[in-house]
Amino acid sequence: QVQLVESGGGLVQAGDSLTLSCAASGFTFSSYNVGWFRQAPGKEREFVAAVTWNARNSIYADSVKGRFTISRDNAENTAYLQMSALKSEDTAVYYCARAAGLWFGTSETNYGDWGQGTQVTVSS
Repeated sequence: QVQLVESGGGLVQAGDSLTLSCAASGFTFSSYNVGWFRQAPGKEREFVAAVTWNARNSIYADSVKGRFTISRDNAENTAYLQMSALKSEDTAVYYCARAAGLWFGTSETNYGDWGQGTQVTVSS
């Protein structure tokens, strides 16, 4: 079955960097677009970034543009989210998700499979 497993979260200080990983299995990873979302305490889940199946295109939320970089290694069936210049407002549970079909965008309703999430806490 489809599995997405996030890792790499932790407690860091403001200004630090952190890289999250999303290990995929149970499907042909290289055929799907992938996204990262996050949910802060008391808030709805929000889009962070997405990358196309061939890594040629990526999109970002305005709040992370210039600080976060999404990438993927299809040979390793893994997607990454490199986060730098972290702020306290980046504190959240971060999820990776597989887009449904050929969808490429920011709406979470078009992502059909999700990981369990990894906690990122940024102290100020």
